[in-house]
Amino acid sequence: QVQLVESGGGLVQAGGSLNLSCAASGSIFSMNAMRWYRQAHGKQRELVAAITSGGTTNYADSVKGRFTISRANAKNTVYLQMNSLKPEDTAVYYCNADVISSGWSANYWGQGTQVTVSS
Repeated sequence: QVQLVESGGGLVQAGGSLNLSCAASGSIFSMNAMRWYRQAHGKQRELVAAITSGGTTNYADSVKGRFTISRANAKNTVYLQMNSLKPEDTAVYYCNADVISSGWSANYWGQGTQVTVSS
């Protein structure tokens, strides 16, 4: 089995920054695409940013220029640096990853970390 554990969420004022981390552990041979999603209260979960194993990134239009996704392959970890935060960024942020283990591949979710941006 594989576990994804997020950290780094919290309360921040508008204009501030947070850096989220997501570490994968367990039966891992390699990690393919890794992603950050978010879900605000009463809204659908949406893709925020994604990064391939080769480092290609893409972002939701709402976060382009403010958020940066990166990864440390040796640590099976993905990061989300969030700058110039806005109240509308308030949500639970979830890590998601495509993991290749010995003999199988699967998609996994973390438990989520709350980000709250006050105005």
